[in-house]
Amino acid sequence: MNIKELCSRYAAGQRDFSNLNLMAVNLRNMNLKGINLSGANLTKANLTRTNLSCANLTRTNLTGANLPETNFTQANLTDTNLSETNLADANLSQAYLRRATTADAAGSRML
Repeated sequence: MNIKELCSRYAAGQRDFSNLNLMAVNLRNMNLKGINLSGANLTKANLTRTNLSCANLTRTNLTGANLPETNFTQANLTDTNLSETNLADANLSQAYLRRATTADAAGSRML
């Protein structure tokens, strides 16, 4: 699925996009409130200033993703890989981060 099709389906009311391969996709400045991206591959994706509030990101791979100013309010990030991500000024208020993993040069850590 390409980004144009994802946006079209989202605008039509579809919210379940689980297990998609969206590697290196550019979703910058999009409103994806309540989307289900569980199990999706978003490695190196650009999600700068994207609204992912109330989103289901369970088991999502966000390795190397660009996430500054992304809104994760009330998002489910259980078992999500946040290794090598840029979370500068991201809003993680009330986000569920159980077993989410982060890693930098020092190695991986569970949140």
